[in-house]
Amino acid sequence: MKLFKNSVTRNPVVNFRSCSSVVIVLFLLTGLFGCNVSAEKSESERYTQNNVNGSLMIIGGGSRPESMLRRMIEDTEVDELGYAIVLTMAGGNPDTSGYYGERQFRELGVDNIRSYDFGRKDAVTGTGLDSLRNAKLVYITGGSQSRFMDAVKASPEIAGALKAGYENGAMISGTSAGAAIMSKIMITGDQNNYPDYTSTFYHLEKDNIVTTEGLGLIEGVIVDQHFLKRARNNRLLTAVMEFPDYTGIGIDESTAILVKNGRAEVVGDAQVLVYKNGSGSTRHFQKKLGANNIRLDIYLPGDQFEL
Repeated sequence: MKLFKNSVTRNPVVNFRSCSSVVIVLFLLTGLFGCNVSAEKSESERYTQNNVNGSLMIIGGGSRPESMLRRMIEDTEVDELGYAIVLTMAGGNPDTSGYYGERQFRELGVDNIRSYDFGRKDAVTGTGLDSLRNAKLVYITGGSQSRFMDAVKASPEIAGALKAGYENGAMISGTSAGAAIMSKIMITGDQNNYPDYTSTFYHLEKDNIVTTEGLGLIEGVIVDQHFLKRARNNRLLTAVMEFPDYTGIGIDESTAILVKNGRAEVVGDAQVLVYKNGSGSTRHFQKKLGANNIRLDIYLPGDQFEL
């Protein structure tokens, strides 16, 4: 397999806000007019990084319909140009994760594809990171999102390479655990108040949900997966009450959202549920959580929505 290193030049975009007042400062020899550069983000920039040319395919787990895989291939043209990489650090068995992660793509004509398991099977080298940085498509398998992020924390260059590829035009895709890591606030699946793991939450309680930091490729949202199949409404409701400024996106199995330029399109076979805490606040009674004006939208395949 041939992996090519591309040189990409990006022109940074800076937004300016007009000064509300102009202060004239007179020096002995030079008159300078000052204006502040705004660090504020627009509504769409709140959810996607600046200067991003790529896209995200965030898959809720389960089987991946052929139509979804074909959409990924068509959008990236990876069957004709460049190459694809499968990252298996979330999986319990990297060989199994790599085999199945590659197989569907190979069956659809993508031959230029290989797997990396950084930190276990594969050392984090400059060559490997360069291959990751310049891939047209990166697919992150399921497993444990915490296991994947442990590998990233041990070698932060992995996150840097993924973000660089995303900024340069790559599609970053992930299923199940590979979906959970997309957001900055990442649901681990654990509960503080109930140490025995359950696939859903049976309570809406304060300080119960356990979160940590994900890759932060998509901002302002918290992603949950296997959503309807595993009845995870309470988990995501807890998240948007504990983090009222964030939008909760629950993606069912065999379903994904394709994110580009601040918009999401539903791809696949089932629904995507989006929760927004319209009050921007949370109330408490003892340990119980409460909130007003929580909005729920349910999107079907083919629907598009602003993030």
